[in-house]
Amino acid sequence: MKLLIADHGVKYTPGGGTVTVTVQDCEMLMRIDIADTGIGISEEERAKIVTRFCRSPLVQAENGAGISLYLSGEILSGESGYIKISSKPQQGSVFSVF
Repeated sequence: MKLLIADHGVKYTPGGGTVTVTVQDCEMLMRIDIADTGIGISEEERAKIVTRFCRSPLVQAENGAGISLYLSGEILSGESGYIKISSKPQQGSVFSVF
């Protein structure tokens, strides 16, 4: 599941950009941040991109089915976890997995 989200960062980060993975052991849980310098996600789209088969109009030219973030969320939910998304268009995104 972490690989699905990291793959997402690589896929939507232009050449020369970066994808960074950090892990933080918190008292009650583990936090994994996957940060990229990619295209970013608008506030309006953030809630939508975790739904099944949803893809932003900005990435329609890229291969994909719009299911990786949905599956990641479903797997995490089954383990009492969740995904938090922080992003700004043209500035990149941070997907925090708890």
